Amino acid sequence: MSAASTGGPRERRMFDPAAPLADAEIVVGVGGGIAAYKACELVRLFTKAGARVQVIMTKRATKFVGPLTFQALTGRMVFHDLFSLTQESEIGHIQVADRADLVVIAPATANVIARLAAGIADDALTAVCLATRSPVLLAPSMNVNMWQHPITQANLRRLVDVAGTFVVGPGDGFLACRWTGPGRLAEPADIAEAACRVLAPQDLAGKRLVITAGPTFEPLDPVRFLGNRSSGKMGYALAAAAARRGAAVTLVAGPTALPDPVGLDVVHVEDARAMEAALATHAWGADGVIMAAAIADFRPGTPSEKKLKRTEIGLAPVISLDANPDLLGGLGAERARRGSGPLLVGFAAETHDVVGYARAKLAAKQVDLMVANDVTAPDAGFAVDTNRVVLVEPGGDRELPLASKREVAHRILDRVVELLAARV
Repeated sequence: MSAASTGGPRERRMFDPAAPLADAEIVVGVGGGIAAYKACELVRLFTKAGARVQVIMTKRATKFVGPLTFQALTGRMVFHDLFSLTQESEIGHIQVADRADLVVIAPATANVIARLAAGIADDALTAVCLATRSPVLLAPSMNVNMWQHPITQANLRRLVDVAGTFVVGPGDGFLACRWTGPGRLAEPADIAEAACRVLAPQDLAGKRLVITAGPTFEPLDPVRFLGNRSSGKMGYALAAAAARRGAAVTLVAGPTALPDPVGLDVVHVEDARAMEAALATHAWGADGVIMAAAIADFRPGTPSEKKLKRTEIGLAPVISLDANPDLLGGLGAERARRGSGPLLVGFAAETHDVVGYARAKLAAKQVDLMVANDVTAPDAGFAVDTNRVVLVEPGGDRELPLASKREVAHRILDRVVELLAARV
C-alpha cells in the first residue's frame, strides 16, 4: 500500500541546509488577528529567499489586510474563499495541499488552533491543513489570557502530539489589547528561521554541540582590557547553522555586539579563564566542540583594582603578561588521557603560512579538524560577513571558496556530520 493511499506523511524533499527556502513551495496561512499585518513581512522574507509562496487567508484576516497586498508580494492570487467557483477552480485546496513543502500559519489565532485541533475544515485554510501531508508550522498570536487558557493549551498539545505540528513563539511583551505577557506573534525573521529548521535536513538531530565564539577581554583595570578584533560572526553562524540542522547547541560567547540566536543555550563570558570554566562544565557531555572563539594567548599579570592614571604609571608603562591556558590544546590532551571525548574542531586565524600553521596546530593540539583562514584578507577576516577557509585534517586539506559566513558554516558542518558518523 502506497503512502499516498494511507494519507501518511509524504517523502520529504531534500533542501540545502544553507538555503532551505530556495525553490520551496510554502503555503502561508493568515489568521484573523491584528498581527496579520506582520505576515506581509514574513511573505517578503520567504520570497526573497527564493520560495514560491501561496497565501491563504481566513475571512476574518481579510478585515485586517487586503488580499491584494499579498497578491502583489507573491504574484499569485490569494485563496480565501473555499466556496468561490473561481478560486477553487483556479487554485483548489487539494492542489495547494499536495504542492506544499510546508504550511506556515501566522498568525495562528486561538480560533484557528481550536478548529485545527478538532479536525474542522470549514474554510480554505483549515481544509488545506487537513488535506496536506506536508509539515505544518504554527506561529500563535492572541491575548495573553486566551493563550494561557487551558483549552488553548490542550488544543496546541493535541496538534503537537497527535499531528506532529511545529510551533514557534509566541513572544512575550506588550500586546495590541494593552495587556502584557505571552501572546505576541514571533518576529517574522524568527518564524522564517523556524521554517528553515523544519525544511533543512536534520543530520545533527540527537547531537549536542558546544561552540565558542567571539573574542575574550583580559582586564588591565576596571576600564581597559587586552582584546582582539573578533566579531563573533563566524561562531554565531556555526551555532545557528547547527541548530537549524537539529543539534542541541550550547554557545559559549565572548563579548560581542551580536544578539543571542533564538532557541539556543547561550553562556556569556568575558575572559579566557571564564571560557575555560564554561567548557569544563559543558564540553564533556557534548558530541562535538567547535572552538571558533579568538581566545587571548596572554593576560595582564595583576589587573589593577582601580583605573590606572597616567600620572601614576608614566607615559610608557610596562605591563607584565601571564600566559592564558590553551583551551583547545587542553581539551585535546584531556581527551587523549581519558581515551574518549567529543569531536574537536579548532580554528587557526593566521596572517601568513596559514595552512602550515594550521597543520602544526592540528598535531600539537590533538584535534580532528582545523579550520584555517587568512585574517588579513579584506573579505575573509574579522568583522565581515564573508569568509574563505581551508579544512585541514590528517588526511589532507580542502579549500572552501569565498561565501557568506552562513554558507561556510554549513559547509564546515557537512564535514562535522561525516566525522561524527565515522565515530559511531
